[in-house]
Amino acid sequence: MEIKKLSPTDITQFIELIRVFEEVFEMQNFQMPPQTHLEKLLTKPDFMVFVALKDEEVVAGLTIYTLNQYYSTKPLAYIYDLAVKTTLQRQGIGQQLIRATNTHCRELGYEEVFVQADKVDEYALDFYRKTQPTEEEDVSHFYYSL
Repeated sequence: MEIKKLSPTDITQFIELIRVFEEVFEMQNFQMPPQTHLEKLLTKPDFMVFVALKDEEVVAGLTIYTLNQYYSTKPLAYIYDLAVKTTLQRQGIGQQLIRATNTHCRELGYEEVFVQADKVDEYALDFYRKTQPTEEEDVSHFYYSL
């Protein structure tokens, strides 16, 4: 298994990862954004994508947004989405992605990496607990549709 941080030229692998998200998250009626939008995202220094490749096929990955703080000069990394193809789950691939992300962000001088999971998603909660987090908080999210 190869873990790779995508560069702006890796648009095909980014699209493959989004298809993994679509499948794993059971996204109904999903419409892929224009390729130009995805290419633009990959050029942004505050957005990162890591993928897991098995025989050159994207089988898992995660996306990260950088949050610059006003409490500290060190940024935070927010894992927005993480998914592993259903047939390959529970084989340590997600944990490898978390480790690679933590290592990369530590090397860049980030203060911390964080991720959120729905309280009702026991599978996700169990997974993240196995990745040896420093801390776990019980929070609620509030959304404002625009």
